Amino acid sequence: MMSIENILIEKFNIPKDVIFLLEKAEEDVREEFKKVERIVEKNQYKILYAMQKNHLSDIHFNGTSGYGYGDIGRDTIEKIYSDIFSAEDALVRPQIVSGTHAISLCLYAVLRPNDELISACGTPYDTLADVIGGKERNNNTGSLIDFGVKYKEIPLLEGGKIDIDKLLGAISDKTKMVMIQRSKGYDFRNSLTINDIKNTIEKIKNKKKDLIVFVDNCYGEFTEELEPTDVGADLVAGSLIKNPGGGLSPTGGYVIGKKELVKNAAYRLYAPGIGKKVGPSLNINRLILEGLFLSPLIVGNALKGAIILSRIMEMLGYDVLPKFNESRTDIVQAVRFKTKEELITFIQSIQKGSPVDSHVVPEPWDMPGYNDQVIMAAGGFIQGASIELSADAPIRKPYTAYIQGGLSYYQVKLSLMIAINNMIEKGFIKI
Repeated sequence: MMSIENILIEKFNIPKDVIFLLEKAEEDVREEFKKVERIVEKNQYKILYAMQKNHLSDIHFNGTSGYGYGDIGRDTIEKIYSDIFSAEDALVRPQIVSGTHAISLCLYAVLRPNDELISACGTPYDTLADVIGGKERNNNTGSLIDFGVKYKEIPLLEGGKIDIDKLLGAISDKTKMVMIQRSKGYDFRNSLTINDIKNTIEKIKNKKKDLIVFVDNCYGEFTEELEPTDVGADLVAGSLIKNPGGGLSPTGGYVIGKKELVKNAAYRLYAPGIGKKVGPSLNINRLILEGLFLSPLIVGNALKGAIILSRIMEMLGYDVLPKFNESRTDIVQAVRFKTKEELITFIQSIQKGSPVDSHVVPEPWDMPGYNDQVIMAAGGFIQGASIELSADAPIRKPYTAYIQGGLSYYQVKLSLMIAINNMIEKGFIKI
């Protein structure tokens, strides 16, 4: 039988010194892996309990078509999600196609003309810009500003923390919602931990008790022991082709929180007065449920992949965020490169480690919703699934790649070895 080393050398052309470098990095991150495994175990028990509590049965795997009336599988999924997130209600639907879609449902569900929205984390990532609108965006597209919603954003402090004093000072009688973005997006900063979010919510509620706090939870689910709704968030949203779908859900998204707010999000998704009563599950209930069941383990693999990536790239002299031994609250790892050519080589190499389309060479392109060209490695089974290993970057200085996901830790490890080898061959690094 071939050894692991021989498989890597003969099948993937990985040199011995690159294999040794990864082995050394794995020794360095052993304690961090143990921390991840404890979080995985706790979240697994939480999901198991919610499924047992709601008497999950194979009858709930059946789907509906047409209007989707009486879909007991769909309704049970939403009860399970509500329990996992310690929330009053949930909207978990295949008709929600992305994180941006789920977030926009929350914004339109709550905000009305002359209401004010405050972004507590500065400028949101690019795909939300047209949802919010403004002078530099397309007009008459149905953005919030087109409908008379007022908007403010509070820049983050250096280091990525929320500027609480400025945020509280910006809250007025018109302020209806404060939006918190948990993950860094295309920003070289630390993401917000659950404790950061908890402290912010407490101060906001002390200032204005009825103000609605919404958390964009994308990339963050099951990376910590608690979710934003456990610490006072009124509404959260995310995508099923990210963490909670566990790599199995083929599409979908969720909105979770206070019952009235979730109801309004359902009205926005379907129609006022109809809301949650409709929405066919289209025979994917089992995939949504099985993906949810596996999601703590899959998120754990992605976290381990991010940790080893952080350690190895730091060893090679690159700036990384977070560092391998820092606390994590999402699956995103940022790596900053010195040149555009290094960045492109790295991302193209990640594609070569993919199970799907490993023969395809990604190139920068004009991706919808982004101001700069973007290069993206995404050789996954589900289009755009960020819980599968992907790496993307806007082609702008400073040249920063954002890597997330990994259904299998070993795929992340292999992709890293391919990337390191390609960068050595092009003369970017030496080991």
